[in-house]
Amino acid sequence: MQTYVDNKAIEELLKDAQDFSPPTPGTLVEGRVISMFKNKLLVDLGGIYTGVITGQEARDSFNTLDEVQVGDNVTSYVLEEENEDGLVVLSLRKASQQKTWQKFVDAHENEKSIIVKASEANKGGLLLNIDGIKGFIPVSQLAPLHYPRVNGADANEILNRLKKLVGIDLRVRILNLDLEGGKLILSEKEAEKEMREEAINELAIGQELEGKISGIVKFGIFVTFDGLEGLVHISEIAWGHVKNPSDYGKLGDKVNVLVIGKEGQKISLSMKRLTPDPWVEAAKNFTVGTEVEGKVSKVTQFGAFIKLADEINGLIHVSEMDLPEGENPSTVLKIGDPIKAKVITIDPDDHRVGLTMKDGTSQASKADAAEKKAKKAAAAAEADSDAEAVEEEASE
Repeated sequence: MQTYVDNKAIEELLKDAQDFSPPTPGTLVEGRVISMFKNKLLVDLGGIYTGVITGQEARDSFNTLDEVQVGDNVTSYVLEEENEDGLVVLSLRKASQQKTWQKFVDAHENEKSIIVKASEANKGGLLLNIDGIKGFIPVSQLAPLHYPRVNGADANEILNRLKKLVGIDLRVRILNLDLEGGKLILSEKEAEKEMREEAINELAIGQELEGKISGIVKFGIFVTFDGLEGLVHISEIAWGHVKNPSDYGKLGDKVNVLVIGKEGQKISLSMKRLTPDPWVEAAKNFTVGTEVEGKVSKVTQFGAFIKLADEINGLIHVSEMDLPEGENPSTVLKIGDPIKAKVITIDPDDHRVGLTMKDGTSQASKADAAEKKAKKAAAAAEADSDAEAVEEEASE
C-alpha cells in the first residue's frame, strides 16, 4: 500500500520549522543559560545547538557572569561555529563591546552626552578602556571645574590633579569615533557647553555668589560655583597692589565674589568690590598739600611707590625727586625706606595719589626746574656762540 503526501503541506511545515543552520561567526545570538561554573557558561541556543563561554570571554563591563542565574537569557557574540567538543564558541565580552559601540555610535550621531569613568591618567589627559574600546579625554577638553590650572604648567602637578579624576563619573560628548581602530576622542567641555550657556545667561551682573577656589595663577584666581567657573583677575583681588594672588587664598577655600562681567563663555568676578573702597576715605584723609609719611614699596625707573596705608599707595614721580639729572631713583631709594612727602594730586576714581619730595608746591617745583633748564640752555648757547667766534677769528 502506497502513501501519498501533499507537497504543499510539506512546504508549509518546513516553512514553519526552525532554522537548523549553525550560528554565524560575527553575529549576536540569544540563548538560555543551562549550566554555570566558575568561569564558564553553557548556553542553549534554541534546543539545537549548545554554546560555551569561557575565560576572558565570560567577563564584560556589565558583570554578567556575577549576576546571571541558570535559566536566564543572555546575548552573546559568536566567535566560532563549533569547537573540538562540538560546541558553539561564544563571547559575552565581544557582545558587550558591540552593545557599547552601538551606544557610542548612537550618542555620536544624535549628539547626546554619555557618562564614563577614566581608568588612568597621563600628562596629556584621561584614558578609558570600556570592553576593549579605548577612549581619551585631552586636558584641553576637560570642563572648567576639572581643568588643572597650574602655575608654570608644572607637568608633575598637572598629572597629580588629573589622577584625582580617575574613577569618578564624567559627562562627555564624543568628538571623534574610529570604528576600525576601536578608539574614541571625548570632551567633557562640550557636554557641559549647553548647560553652561544657559547657566551663564541666568547670571546677573552685580550678583554676589559663594564659591571655591579652583585654581591660582600669576594673573588671578579661578573660582567655581554652581557648576560654573569664573576668573578674579589680579586687579580685582584687592584694592591695593597685589603682588602674588596665592597670598589671598588656597585651593578649595570658600570665597565670596561679585559677578562684574560676562563675555561668551567667560565670567569675570571680583573679590575687592565686596569690601569698602579705601580710596573713598583716602580722598578725605589725603588732601592736596598734606604732608604724609610712608615706606617705599616699589622702585622703578620712572619713580617710587610709597605705602601710605593699607591698600593705598602713592607715587613719587622721578620729576618730583631731588635727583641729579639722569640719575635712577633706585640709587637713592630702597624698598622699606621711610619717606616723608607731600600730596600734590589725588584721583579717587583712578585710585592715584601723586606725591612730591621737593619743597613747595608741585607747580613751583616745575617752574624752578624749567627756569634752571632755561638758564642752562642759555649758558650752553652762549658757550657755543663764543666757540664759533673764536674759530672764525682763527680761520681769518
